[in-house]
Amino acid sequence: MDGHLSAEEIEKFHKDGYLLIEDFLTHAECDVLKDSCHRVIQDADFSQHPKVTFDTTDNKQATDDYFITSGDKVRFFFEESVFNADGQLNCPKEKSLNKIGHALHDLVPEFKKVTFSDKMKNLAKSLELKKPAVVQSMYIFKQPNIGGTVVPHKDSSFLYTEPMKLYGVWIALEDACADNGCLWFVPGSHHEGPTLRLVRKEKDEGVTTVLEGQPPGNKPEEYIITPVKKGGLVLIHGDVVHKSEQNHSDRSRNIYTFHLFDSGISKWSPLNWLQPTDPFTLLY
Repeated sequence: MDGHLSAEEIEKFHKDGYLLIEDFLTHAECDVLKDSCHRVIQDADFSQHPKVTFDTTDNKQATDDYFITSGDKVRFFFEESVFNADGQLNCPKEKSLNKIGHALHDLVPEFKKVTFSDKMKNLAKSLELKKPAVVQSMYIFKQPNIGGTVVPHKDSSFLYTEPMKLYGVWIALEDACADNGCLWFVPGSHHEGPTLRLVRKEKDEGVTTVLEGQPPGNKPEEYIITPVKKGGLVLIHGDVVHKSEQNHSDRSRNIYTFHLFDSGISKWSPLNWLQPTDPFTLLY
């Protein structure tokens, strides 16, 4: 797989708003990323990081300075249920995390290598992106039995560009199935913009965010389940509605994901929670 999309794949992506590409990474490449993530966790001193949990059903983590200033750092976000009453972890730290973000693509060599690989560049060139800039990256764990629900949303609600030229790259480092929280999409929902925006607000005491508008109201029968085998990649249009359910299995669902936008023809919104301290790194 060299990353180039066929005419049929490009047509399907534009029609549905998402595209599954099987075997984009080899199993060995996936394992390198998993091992690298494990090293990052083991090297981290969690006592130097606040206990910020991540839950997509509310907005509280996005009002926290630790989150808002994470765009050029590697930071750790926990599951809700992993702390005792005294604030100590009730499980091993590698089993406690919801995700790591948001600059793995710049700061961790193994993730940088995959993000800026020739095959990733070919993927962007297939979409005729003029000046793609990588804006954030995340390692998402979907821990066994406790990995939380990701509510229906459009990525453009949180990372808005004008015009909308935002793309998500979602890579399964383990099999993603119905029982461990794979993705679900509403095909064609990318033809309308977001009805909900997470908006950055400047306040005397610092920066915060507020949610404005209403979340997507699609009916359950509109969603299409999208299982992905290890090494598969899902290309996601910024305006397509998608979600994932809680992990009810005893298997994790580790993935690596990042977002890019075409900075050659689109503008990054100054209202986005994420604002660069330096220019975003260009894919090419």
